[in-house]
Amino acid sequence: MLVVMKFGGTSVGSVAALEKVVDIVTRSRRRGDRVAVVVSAMSGVTDMLLRGACQSVQGDTETAHQLHQEMLRRHREVLDAFLSDPGVHDEVLKAIQSLLDEFDSLCHSIKVLGELTPRALDVIAGMGERMSVRQVAAVLESRGIAARAIDADRLIVTDNNFGAASPLMPQTTRRCQEILVPLLEAGIVPVVTGFIGATEEGIVTTLGRGGSDYSATILGCAIAADEVWIWTDVNGVMTADPRIVPDARTIPHLSYIEMGEMAYFGAKVLHPQAIRPAKRAGIPVRILNTFEPEHPGTLITREPDGGDKRVKAVTAIRGLSLMVIEGSGMLGVPGVAARAFGAVARTGTNVLMISQSSSEQSICFVVPTHDAPRVLAALREEMERELERQDIENITAQDNIVILTVVGAGMRGTPGIASKVFGALGRERINVIAIAQGSSEYNISIVVDQRDADNAVRALHAEFGLGTNAVDPATAVSPSAM
Repeated sequence: MLVVMKFGGTSVGSVAALEKVVDIVTRSRRRGDRVAVVVSAMSGVTDMLLRGACQSVQGDTETAHQLHQEMLRRHREVLDAFLSDPGVHDEVLKAIQSLLDEFDSLCHSIKVLGELTPRALDVIAGMGERMSVRQVAAVLESRGIAARAIDADRLIVTDNNFGAASPLMPQTTRRCQEILVPLLEAGIVPVVTGFIGATEEGIVTTLGRGGSDYSATILGCAIAADEVWIWTDVNGVMTADPRIVPDARTIPHLSYIEMGEMAYFGAKVLHPQAIRPAKRAGIPVRILNTFEPEHPGTLITREPDGGDKRVKAVTAIRGLSLMVIEGSGMLGVPGVAARAFGAVARTGTNVLMISQSSSEQSICFVVPTHDAPRVLAALREEMERELERQDIENITAQDNIVILTVVGAGMRGTPGIASKVFGALGRERINVIAIAQGSSEYNISIVVDQRDADNAVRALHAEFGLGTNAVDPATAVSPSAM
């Protein structure tokens, strides 16, 4: 079997964690699998890099220098634990030191220019993966696994949307076939940087925070992998955030569309875009726990499991604002919504949810709170004439709101789901500010005040009996048992 394994920041963030990574890869190789590995930066390193860059633009490079030393210390600790050959140890440490010296130089340039461009930010943000990949490949080699470190800017070709680039799959597939496939056929484990890519001109880009998941499914699609395994620090996808709902359970099986809905609406276990390449190629994806590798986790495939509960999970997105446009002069006037969303688009803001009254006298939509002031200004500028004439009476932003979403393929065509949602919230005296449901019927999204969010999640989780949906070891099979 050809498997792409992605290991997240906590999975490569310490000596103990890397021991688990070595064991997982070793077991898979012993079963005869061909394995390509994708790695994130060590936990916390990307945040350090970004902090150093942001401080530098304010004229402070001392912080970047201190962070340089801390990152070097953490990587050296791992190398000291695994690499007994002084020559190999020093070679890898030198490569990591070189990347950190480049970080210092970039931070100095940022200080001099007084500007941090998206392009420069992508170069800096991806340095953690470039250090990690050299370290992990050397650790695998030290345990007798032939491995090769590869920077993904050689493999993943993207557009130039810095900070959230999209892959160009034909070019990416061609490069992966040329570079990765020969290594795999030779019995070598490619260890590839997650998160980063490059334009066709070779300019480094990133796929967005958490983008290593996306890297893994992109590569899985490009090399026609049999499965993609996302190794993280939780036992798969949960029915709710266990920090809010103590009896939240692992969901054994999800469809691509269910996982896509959950990732979009706040399930942080997988990057929102990561499911797209796997869905396109029909590749199963498993979400697994590096620290409990025997746990079966969650399997994601094309078809939903018809035997599962109609609602599979309750998710929440926080840090949002509700934008409201209202006025009796909107009634029957074409083009108001188009102009409103055109103004939002010009700010580069993502709209997470939309709701409009049937009377056409109000439109509301949800955006991230950090974008709300720009959106509000853009809307008022676009609708200035209508505001003056009182055709539109007000444009407002309500902060501290949360989108709650119930998700499940079995909801489609099933009467009574909405009544249970609103019944559960009504019994808890939780006010619903706005509602949206797509025609696919795979989710119902509601907006509530942030103060009510945790209570609402618990109420919905209990209403649909999700706490009883425990993993059945008799029917779920972990990769380590295959």
